[in-house]
Amino acid sequence: RGRAASRAPGAHNICCLLTRRAHGFYARDAGVAHRKNLGLLRKIICQESTKFKNVWTTHSASPIAYERGRIYLDNYQCCISSIAQEPRILYQKPKCSKSEKIEDALLLECPLGEMLPSASDYKSSLIVLTVQNWLLRLSADSGEILEKIYLAGACCKFRYLSWDTPQEIMVVKSAQNKLPAAARQAGIQQSVLFYLAVFQVLPLSFIGMLEINKKIFGNSVTDVAVSNGILIVMHSMGLVRLYNFQAILEQFMEQPFDLGHEFNWNGQVGVVGKYPFGLPYNIKITDTPPLLFEASSLENAFQIGGYPWHYIITPNKKKHKGVFHICSLKDNALAKNGIQDMKCCSLEPDWIYFHPDMSGRIIHVGPNLIKILKLKEVKNNADQVEIAEDFTIVANRENCVNNTVTVTASGRVVKTRFNLLDDDPEQETFKIVDYEDELDLLSTVAVTQIGADGKAHLDFHCNEHGILLKSIPLLESWDVVRRISHLWHLLYHWLHRQLRILNQML
Repeated sequence: RGRAASRAPGAHNICCLLTRRAHGFYARDAGVAHRKNLGLLRKIICQESTKFKNVWTTHSASPIAYERGRIYLDNYQCCISSIAQEPRILYQKPKCSKSEKIEDALLLECPLGEMLPSASDYKSSLIVLTVQNWLLRLSADSGEILEKIYLAGACCKFRYLSWDTPQEIMVVKSAQNKLPAAARQAGIQQSVLFYLAVFQVLPLSFIGMLEINKKIFGNSVTDVAVSNGILIVMHSMGLVRLYNFQAILEQFMEQPFDLGHEFNWNGQVGVVGKYPFGLPYNIKITDTPPLLFEASSLENAFQIGGYPWHYIITPNKKKHKGVFHICSLKDNALAKNGIQDMKCCSLEPDWIYFHPDMSGRIIHVGPNLIKILKLKEVKNNADQVEIAEDFTIVANRENCVNNTVTVTASGRVVKTRFNLLDDDPEQETFKIVDYEDELDLLSTVAVTQIGADGKAHLDFHCNEHGILLKSIPLLESWDVVRRISHLWHLLYHWLHRQLRILNQML
């Protein structure tokens, strides 16, 4: 009596199994197999015997875009698959007119675990925005037009596509609305600066259209963006203000509309998303929304991340360019060691951002130094956070202080000392830092100018500790490497294909 009954045999194992299954570690889960595959792929890429070579080269007068194993050329008119061992053309469209030019594009992926109305929704598609305000959904494999939406008439020019919530909520933003010179000279005032159209994707559905108006947000507004449910409004004096975008949609929406349905709105009768009516402005902000947060930063540079939440700004004076303050979002308190200044003397400034691996760390990149910083509690003070170095990656370069020797007419030897710039072309300089999330690798590209050409090498580092795992010299000169950087994506997908073959063999 009074003693707890002994646990049944194997009960402990069952509990452990259920706990691991809840966290996605069940041995037969597809996720476990996928993680093992990626682990194998990482070993294949980083092992010493793996060699990389140029398997294909192309040139384009217009920018080259890359999305999930597909290379887009000629303003998205040509699509090339990089999955196969030899890249092949998926589709080639006829040359389009200037009125059909594509301004921006986003790749849509099929959501998991949802029933979709059309079979085409289960395959990847490309959303493109044309110069004439058409939003098109194209098949990513054939370029066939799956859906067409007309946004608006000539009153506004939509130019940009972005995600509010990746693969869920999409925002189409107009260029800044400006009056013709004659109208400005006549003293006519323009109060509407931007238009935003908001969509839910797959299935593609219209949420609402709204204006960013000076009368609501102030005369100094210069730009606007939407990200993660936050409306970000930037002002000319470096001020950044944040508003709850979801609350704005709910509070100021006058009436919901469905694509393809007839509407009678403000004296207009038409079909939602069809020419010539386009989309109704069904979200009208009549009062300034509640302000969530504001900060002043040089050139409106503002980032939020870390745990607990912090933000990064540069004090709003030109003399502070290159100085970064890391502050608590809760009370605006500067973190201990929160002023990060590499004191670079370089033509190109250093840059800083929160690590995209969701670890809460910070990446600070200078010409010859990469710092990975972490936020941690101050000892004996749980309310304060300090910034500490997790690890650093240093460029391989010699002492930057050079001596020049001159001899005067009298034979006297004069030595002059001078300091090179931190990003002097003849010294190895970091140009690119990127994170590959599936392989958990931190990759860097460092360049050294030798004569007329720049020699570069691509390095893979362990994301957790910064250890150099592999260095790959790039045979092309740097200016060429910048134009054919998609080559490494080709090699990456070729290795994915090899891994699938390995899985089939096993």
